[in-house]
Amino acid sequence: MTEADVQKLQNYLRNKFGNDNFRLVDRIKSVDSLEVYLAEEFIGTLYRDDEDGEISYNFNMAILEIDLIQ
Repeated sequence: MTEADVQKLQNYLRNKFGNDNFRLVDRIKSVDSLEVYLAEEFIGTLYRDDEDGEISYNFNMAILEIDLIQ
């Protein structure tokens, strides 16, 4: 993804969730996905899907049961 794509997506997440702590980081071995961080915590992966000329982005976040225990 281009730097412009990364900035647009990062700004979207920050605005959508009202949190400036979202950061998107390039993945070393992949050009179509990014790592998503909330502050310093890795929370998921964002993938670009370019199918039939239509671009979409998919955010994948796993929630572990242990994380639900307070």
